[in-house]
Amino acid sequence: MTTLAADREIESLMALHPKGFDLSLDRISRLLERLGNPQDQLPPVIHIAGTNGKGSCAAFSRALLEAAGYRVHVHTSPHLVNWHERYRLAADGGGRLVDDKVFAEAIARVAKANQGQKITVFEILTAVTFVLFSEYPADAVILEVGLGGRFDATNVIAEPAVSVIMPVSLDHEAYLGDRVELIAAEKAGIIKRGCPVVIGAQESETAQQVLIETAERLDCPAFVYGQDFLAYEENGRMVYQDEDGLMDLPPPRLPGRHQFANAAAAIAAVKAAGFEISHRAAEKAMANVIWPGRMQKLPQGRLGELAPKGADIWLDGGHNPGAGVVVAEALAEQEEKNPRPLFLISGMINTKDQSGYFRAFKGLVRHVYTVPVSTSDAGVPNDELATRAIEAGLSAEPVSSVANALMLLRDTWDGPPPRILIGGSLYLAGAVLAENGTPPV
Repeated sequence: MTTLAADREIESLMALHPKGFDLSLDRISRLLERLGNPQDQLPPVIHIAGTNGKGSCAAFSRALLEAAGYRVHVHTSPHLVNWHERYRLAADGGGRLVDDKVFAEAIARVAKANQGQKITVFEILTAVTFVLFSEYPADAVILEVGLGGRFDATNVIAEPAVSVIMPVSLDHEAYLGDRVELIAAEKAGIIKRGCPVVIGAQESETAQQVLIETAERLDCPAFVYGQDFLAYEENGRMVYQDEDGLMDLPPPRLPGRHQFANAAAAIAAVKAAGFEISHRAAEKAMANVIWPGRMQKLPQGRLGELAPKGADIWLDGGHNPGAGVVVAEALAEQEEKNPRPLFLISGMINTKDQSGYFRAFKGLVRHVYTVPVSTSDAGVPNDELATRAIEAGLSAEPVSSVANALMLLRDTWDGPPPRILIGGSLYLAGAVLAENGTPPV
């Protein structure tokens, strides 16, 4: 793969600054002040936090706004293959990933403004977001939180057009706490006094209560899934309902029933932010939405050619028990409509609850092939991961790579064309897309 100019800039930053997260707003606030506070010069911001579903909400929000003719900047993290995926700049006819030269120049400018002060690479790259988004015209910004909310580097936005809190569950416990109410309180940190809040479908009543109480304390207009808006399936369609009435829409292009709730949160958020979305634009958005690496049908490419003939291959970067549940439910839906034997190829990193993720697939998956995650220092050894899967009640064996797992399945399976899920880590999803020759665009 060709080394891009922006990658070289980021590699030099990695050598200078600590890896990972150091949750505080002091350093990025200081840096942004040196840059002229670009975060205060943005169009209306839709700020999205949550444990699961925030990326999908960002994708639906972008699809809705672009279908309605608005120009939209989008910041998401992490990336799957290239850093550039985190920055989508507004353009007529739909946003484009940032140009490499433009990206590299912005990184160099922000790094210079930092003057060698202690800072994390994520904070520098978040400052790059605000510089880029303030310098190119747009009607809206969709801004996804990196980790948590209260002390995440994106949380320097003083007055978001709307704050969105997607489903909250246990993840990143070392940073955010080991109880769901503590994690909800961290996510609620992006809620700003008097600014609208959309609370997506919550798995935990405790988490929902924390979010509602925070919105009330800060005098925020709050829109809560199940109370103020909702979506449900009817006759193979998606019906969205809020105080303005009903919208009868095609089912979201992103598979899984959980995407109905994610789409509903996005519709509520875009409306709460003050944007007009016609029924026709909402229909177009549901049909066109794209979110790579999340229940994505693997595009035709090098890896797919190694699988059993006629195999149905899905890729998903979900990596915690909550994500395991929604992915398992999406696959169970597919099984009802079109039965096929299901196999799982999984790689995970050591900060995740591996057994909790695997338990969601008990009774659904015939066999698990565990693989190393070569793109992360924190990858769980494939033999250890197989043990976690077996402890969760699954049949499992370690294999050296995704390619070898696909070939092994091709050579040993003599039944009908299988359904295959490659999942358990966004690192793995990114590596698969790169190896397949189909990176996000």
